[in-house]
Amino acid sequence: MSRVNGDAFSRLDAENAQEAHSVLIPPRNLPGILQIPEKSYALVAFAHGSGSSHLSPRNMFVANALNDRGFATLLFDLLTPEEEGRRANVFDIRLLAGRLVDAVRWLDGKPAIATFPLGLFGASTGAAAALVAAAALPLRIGAVVSRGGRPDLAGEALDSVLAPTLLIVGGADFGVIELNERALARLAGPKALKIVPGASHLFPESGALETVIEYAGEWFERHLGQRLSVE
Repeated sequence: MSRVNGDAFSRLDAENAQEAHSVLIPPRNLPGILQIPEKSYALVAFAHGSGSSHLSPRNMFVANALNDRGFATLLFDLLTPEEEGRRANVFDIRLLAGRLVDAVRWLDGKPAIATFPLGLFGASTGAAAALVAAAALPLRIGAVVSRGGRPDLAGEALDSVLAPTLLIVGGADFGVIELNERALARLAGPKALKIVPGASHLFPESGALETVIEYAGEWFERHLGQRLSVE
């Protein structure tokens, strides 16, 4: 895996763009992985939850599956190691959302992907950050998906989210289901709630994460556009 910073990425050619690249998101040089498959047509940026990182096996598994469906993906850390040491930062939704907005602006500065429709995929507290970012960038964010998220933590921003939003919750994630239902009622744009039967908060059960991927992939394809098949 090669490491490239902001300006260097704009020089990647089509062959290299099929690989995963380690990147640093300004202004705080937050580490991440940018994957641009051949013939990708849209991009999904991930916002992980508390206690996770851009190397989360669950998010990497989901990102790889979206890559197979034609989506480029960005996984990155929303906090520096020093910031992660202060527990309050993990639940500072405005701070996390600001980092996500920084990442979107960085992506929009890369000619190879600046025109891609853009979606956000949030988990846990990252889901709230994704919704706040979507409210702040209504003309740029084309869709949002939350996996086991806490969208309620987005607060008043929920009323301003116009991007089509899918909330996915485990059927055994008691308490979180109700929080998602309340948040769903406040969203201003197209919206849906999917419950994965028998799944708990992190979807470790057999087949649960695959179900999440199917729901998320269909949602992003519907609202960001589908890859055209070429015979």
